[in-house]
Amino acid sequence: MIRLGVNIDHVATIREARKTIEPDPVVAAIESEKAGCDGIVCHLRKDRRHINDKDLDLMKLKVTTHLNLEMSVDPEIVEIACRIKPDQATIVPENRQEVTTEGGLDVVANFDRVKEVVGRLSAVGIRVSLFIDPERAQIEASKNAGVDLVEYHTGRYAEEFLSGGDHLKELEILSEMTAFGIELGLTVCAGHGLTYENVVPVARIEDMHELNIGHSIIANSVYWGLPEAVRRMKGLMR
Repeated sequence: MIRLGVNIDHVATIREARKTIEPDPVVAAIESEKAGCDGIVCHLRKDRRHINDKDLDLMKLKVTTHLNLEMSVDPEIVEIACRIKPDQATIVPENRQEVTTEGGLDVVANFDRVKEVVGRLSAVGIRVSLFIDPERAQIEASKNAGVDLVEYHTGRYAEEFLSGGDHLKELEILSEMTAFGIELGLTVCAGHGLTYENVVPVARIEDMHELNIGHSIIANSVYWGLPEAVRRMKGLMR
């Protein structure tokens, strides 16, 4: 059965807007788990614009399902990940000026550094995933970098769905590249821009292991409350 990872970064975004102590992303993680999610995702950025080091330390102590740390290959962040030892680390691209992650990690162009970081994290017992565009070259490079897990960036699908474009073409690409990843022995996950309106077709892709969703769940928790927002998303996926 497909898994749901809840990204709680934007709970911290709200907190940081006022530089106060609430809402607490650690409490959000606990409430999401109680509502039935399968894992918690958070991104410790170099600029610490939302999740901070204290949040991560506490989540390592409190999360009882599966803690997935999104991170760049920045040496400082790699050191923190090796100290914290989350269940999983997902390497993502990071640009200081971006509003959100703008595309997948270019493993082909940055192969040596990515492989080095994969090896470093794996050596301390962390399962590593690479957040990539659903493209054959990137999938093959990810496999060669030493991971057995990838997450496809679903931004193009989400954008086409929202604009009324050819989202079915993007869905077909996601489906075909999922099958290709499986052929290479990879476990395939997906995320970015997934909402209550567009999630079902992606969740139905054969052999899709997990969807990681943050903004839509946190946004709709304003109306429904966080536990209900998690339950509704999980219900749609299943």
